[in-house]
Amino acid sequence: FETVTWNFETLPRRFQEMAFLNKGLTITLTDERPDHIIGAPKVLTYHYEGGLSDFVTHLNSKKDAIHNSVIDFEEHGDGISVEIAMQWNASYSESVYTFANTINTAEGGTHQEGFRAALTTIVNRYAREQKFLKEGKDDNLSGDDVREGLAAIISVKLADPQFEGQTKTKLGNTEAKSFVQKACNDHLRDWFERNPGEAKEIINKSLQASRARIAARQARDLTRRKSLLESGSGLPGKLADCQWSEPEKCELFIVEGDSAGGSAKGGRDPKFQANLPPRGKILNVEKARIDK
Repeated sequence: FETVTWNFETLPRRFQEMAFLNKGLTITLTDERPDHIIGAPKVLTYHYEGGLSDFVTHLNSKKDAIHNSVIDFEEHGDGISVEIAMQWNASYSESVYTFANTINTAEGGTHQEGFRAALTTIVNRYAREQKFLKEGKDDNLSGDDVREGLAAIISVKLADPQFEGQTKTKLGNTEAKSFVQKACNDHLRDWFERNPGEAKEIINKSLQASRARIAARQARDLTRRKSLLESGSGLPGKLADCQWSEPEKCELFIVEGDSAGGSAKGGRDPKFQANLPPRGKILNVEKARIDK
């Protein structure tokens, strides 16, 4: 049989993860191998009284949190329990990690689906109740908007976990989705109502993400439209295009020459008004022959 050689550097991350997931547990890693010891044996100890809250604090240690407290709660049911900790930071990406029976479910699964659905619903409901979003005017925030800058840990424990996918890193238990979703609905709604100041920071972060997403989409659409115009589609290159793409909402002004076009371009609303100076000299139809 081949001799198994353990790489010390690969073990600490998993042991630290286990200590985070099991509040109060102490794990000590000691390397006493003669050929690996320089002086005293190498010893690492992991112990976190805060559990998942400490995990989130660790994730945000090099980032700027936008609210002080870590949101954490747990719920227990018949044969299933969930523990969640979360905090938003000023970054533009989400760091959400999910676990089932302390196994890292890197591909997510039903517990992640329940969390996402509840989070998006709660944030949008609160934003409308507090008039951050206007009824009939503002669209709902998307899930990506809400989760921008979010660091969160979702840990479920089940009596009979079912894993899917080729690598078995995706939870498939259908009951996990509804259980996690209900737990998040109850606890997050209560937290938002009890912490209006911090809730406002979270909503503003989501609104900024929404505006950036919409602006990026409009910029992409405008670039694509300009690319079509410049690719020989038959429209003149001097067209000062508008941002909107719905024909029924847009206006096209045909102006006489570059001089008039410049003035009209400066005074237009670029959202829905486009200017088009025609090529060449405009024909004087009063004096021109009929065949022209």
